[in-house]
Amino acid sequence: MTLKQLPWQMGAQDEASAMAKMALISSSKRGDTMTSIQPLPTMYDLPSESPEDPGLPDEFHRLQADLLIRTFQPATYPEDRVFSAADLNLYYDLHNRNYYKRPDWFGVVDVPRKVDAGRMSYVRWQERHSPMIVVELLSPSTIEEDQGLTSRGRTPPSKWEVYESILRVPYYVLFDRLTNRVQMFELRGTSYQELFVDRLWIDALGIGLGLWFGAFSGDERLWLRWYNAEGNWIPTSDELAESERRARLEAEAKLIAERRRNELLSERLRALGIDPDAL
Repeated sequence: MTLKQLPWQMGAQDEASAMAKMALISSSKRGDTMTSIQPLPTMYDLPSESPEDPGLPDEFHRLQADLLIRTFQPATYPEDRVFSAADLNLYYDLHNRNYYKRPDWFGVVDVPRKVDAGRMSYVRWQERHSPMIVVELLSPSTIEEDQGLTSRGRTPPSKWEVYESILRVPYYVLFDRLTNRVQMFELRGTSYQELFVDRLWIDALGIGLGLWFGAFSGDERLWLRWYNAEGNWIPTSDELAESERRARLEAEAKLIAERRRNELLSERLRALGIDPDAL
């Protein structure tokens, strides 16, 4: 299957060239003298671990992100070209290496599923693709920034500004677990527009995102979860294995019941003087 390049994705060679030119121009404006192009920083230079970043704020954030990761299975891309992560630093500004955002969850396509021993962070200029979708799980300390209510033009820019104007993430979703309210936004032109829908279908991925009520990791509640083109919730590997186990048990039970029925029929025929084997 031939996949069309999305409008917000530049070609690898074009973007690498553009990044190099930006670095040279920026350096020239500062009056620096460069004898060679310096290598761009990678995830090894910009890891996610930092003593100032304590990690996920609570158990719900961890579980919800885990469910999204497990069910993010785009139908339009092979498994080895799909990546999603939670609580991973996302670096977006080559000239300000301390600038990053840390989405609760984000999904990217057309990038390697795994890089080396595993990504230490997600570096936009190294990966060459922005996330297709970002999900933020609202909490009192971040709700204003997540919803784009903080002032614009500050340094560093807010999450909303980074996702909307710098990374140009096509879809942005907010979920408040206390009220079970979900807000879904689509990038149209230069700004996000709220969709006011219960489910978000993404044609480019061949899957959609909605609210599912059920038990995950022993906790029964409403969860954000991906669904397929048939409208069915995409199962996790554990759920799929359990479904297959139950199907095997049901098949075995039917086989045993059928065998027992045949044995009873044979006994009745013999009681009537009829040899069942001769029939």
